[in-house]
Amino acid sequence: MSKNVWDKHADLDVAANGVATLAMKNAGTLNILGTPVVAALTAALTEVEQNPEVKVLVLRGAGDKAFVAGADIKEMANFDKAGAIAFIDALRQLCDKVRLLRVPVIARMPGWCLGGGLEFALACDLRIASDTAMLGMPEVKVGIPSIIHAALLPRLIGKARASWMLLTGEVVDSAQALSYGLVDRVVPLAELDAEVDRVANMLAGLGSVALAQQKRLLREWEDEPLDVSIRNGVGEFGSAFDTGEPQKYMGEFVRAKEREKAAN
Repeated sequence: MSKNVWDKHADLDVAANGVATLAMKNAGTLNILGTPVVAALTAALTEVEQNPEVKVLVLRGAGDKAFVAGADIKEMANFDKAGAIAFIDALRQLCDKVRLLRVPVIARMPGWCLGGGLEFALACDLRIASDTAMLGMPEVKVGIPSIIHAALLPRLIGKARASWMLLTGEVVDSAQALSYGLVDRVVPLAELDAEVDRVANMLAGLGSVALAQQKRLLREWEDEPLDVSIRNGVGEFGSAFDTGEPQKYMGEFVRAKEREKAAN
């Protein structure tokens, strides 16, 4: 999909410091995930994958009513089995692109985040929400189960809380979402952009190879036995020193401490 097609529903901007922002557009006021929007975001993420200048990615919707308020029910209402599978597999591929992207991904969550939108957010590495955010998995209320990346919920927030959210379809507010571990940070809506920018710029200032290595390890740790993860960490630690990043950042740290000591 060429950019002149996908940019109808997605806008990708890459700042000079490597912070990329991928924003949904023309998806309604609640940023609904229909087939054209999913395809556009997937194509834009392919560009992010192929751009070595990107150090961190911020995902956001248009406006502050929602991050994503779900998949397009009007579209899904007319599906047969084959259509349903094709649609949900495209959404799975979109979420997998985010989850497996080499760079950290931050979800900017100002308002509603429901169903497929919460699955999209769960695929991100960090979730920063406003105090007006509302999160939920209400699929059972429209006759379908929560699937694909809803499977991350039990290991993220525990089986009991996941069971409650998925079986009742009830929505939680930002404070409850923070206590559950559904989001990592909650700030007033007026401060949301500043906090997202702060975290994104902080990550962009770190070693991109080390961040990519750490993100890959986090994904591997989800599946590997604990003792395997611990043993493999020895080799991973050594490999980091082939990149030059430890020498750079540790050297800067040591020199800063020496300057501080000399000044005192």
